[in-house]
Amino acid sequence: MNAKTLSPELLKTKEHFHILDGLRGVAAVAIVIFHFMEVVFLPAKNFIGHGFLAVDFFFCLSGFVIGYAYDDRIGKMGILAFLKARLIRLHPLVVLGSVLGLLAFLFDPFGMHPEIYSAGRIAVIFLSSVLLIPFPVVSERYFNLFAFNAPAWSLFWEYVANIVYALALYRATRNVLLILTLVAAAAICYIGYTSGNLLGGWSGETFWHGSARISYSFLAGLLIFRSKWIIKSNLGFVGLSVLLLLAFLMPDSKWNWITEPMIVLLYFPLLISLGAGAKLQEGVKKLCIFSGNISYPLYMTHYMVLWLFADYYFSHKPDTTQLFFIITAGTALLVGFAYVVMKVYDIPVRRYFLAKLKKA
Repeated sequence: MNAKTLSPELLKTKEHFHILDGLRGVAAVAIVIFHFMEVVFLPAKNFIGHGFLAVDFFFCLSGFVIGYAYDDRIGKMGILAFLKARLIRLHPLVVLGSVLGLLAFLFDPFGMHPEIYSAGRIAVIFLSSVLLIPFPVVSERYFNLFAFNAPAWSLFWEYVANIVYALALYRATRNVLLILTLVAAAAICYIGYTSGNLLGGWSGETFWHGSARISYSFLAGLLIFRSKWIIKSNLGFVGLSVLLLLAFLMPDSKWNWITEPMIVLLYFPLLISLGAGAKLQEGVKKLCIFSGNISYPLYMTHYMVLWLFADYYFSHKPDTTQLFFIITAGTALLVGFAYVVMKVYDIPVRRYFLAKLKKA
């Protein structure tokens, strides 16, 4: 590739949609709370029992942002430069999340017994996590695709979506995108009907559910950008945060197979359209920036604590008051830890590799 292809002008980040960034952080905090709560309560008693749908919101937002950031320059960058840029953006935290998960696996004081696994087996599980090669073999971790960092399943599909975008979707016409989105919507409805919910994708048994979830939401987000379906409103960050949280707080019911697909198919794309067009109040701009910045580090580093919490809960049976303080303090500390990770690790590492890429 020539110098023009990798020029700083093509690699620079465009202006952000700050409200959408802020909503990403709201969704990340919601999924952390959901993961705490699902250890303790069955879905019917979990007040944030649909927090897992935050992943579908992430996917939809990703399609919109990728279209906005790269549609007009990937042809000049080239596929390889695009994939390198995405690797630099995403993979440092994939590696760190795997390291943290390995430490939790080896030094869990509450119940895990790593001695039943050989060093070679642990090394293979760790490498599969670092390289995002699905390897659902650890029964004590419910056969997660990535035993050391469960949320990495969505990053696996994020990479798949980015590769498909680079190879084909960025050149696809809007009509083609619309057809593909409708096909993916049918797949979402089929999974909802046959499984009763959209919770799958994270385990070996439900592996292909993740394909449907990323396919629809990523395509929908890309279609929103290409079609300029942006709705002007005065809802602002606070109003849209409330609307987003309503999806996660939706009660569990026998109609999940209908309500969950409707949230994914219609409600989240609507929120993306509203968020892209909403007016940002200056007073919450810094909050939106902070929320967006810590969202990915929070998502990719929190599950080490969740494994420890789960083993602590089943071994010590804390009461309701203790659980309230543990989950509240744990969530706050994880947000703080995510901020430290962003400042000390993620940003410096990405800057280093971006500098190397620009000099290539």
